[in-house]
Amino acid sequence: MDAKETARKILDESYVGTMATVQQGQPYSRYMTFFNEDFTLYTATSKQTEKVDELEKNPNTHILIGYEGDGFGDAYLEIMGTVTISDEESLKEKVWNEHMKPYFNGPDDPNLVILKITPDSMRLMNKKGQEPQEIQF
Repeated sequence: MDAKETARKILDESYVGTMATVQQGQPYSRYMTFFNEDFTLYTATSKQTEKVDELEKNPNTHILIGYEGDGFGDAYLEIMGTVTISDEESLKEKVWNEHMKPYFNGPDDPNLVILKITPDSMRLMNKKGQEPQEIQF
């Protein structure tokens, strides 16, 4: 499996990763649940969160996704991207799932927004000790 195929597999099988934003000039990371369409990532959040405020000021993000916790040799992705904040109804419907019910009334909840992450660069890391590999999309 080449690096691009491995990256697709990681995105298709990994849902939880860390997402960093910039808060007062410093990086700030939190765990998020991601969905993907090809190499574009999506995650749901409330528009009343600090991350939305941070992304409105600076739309750059850094995401780590795919680490399985087994230790050395676990392949994972480092993604540098640009975030677009969307309250588009069709996108909210697309991303909505039952796990969001404790946080939102449904896909039409006015506080629900979708963060669309368009990758600027992506690297496959730590694949059995190999050097990082740039993913071309």
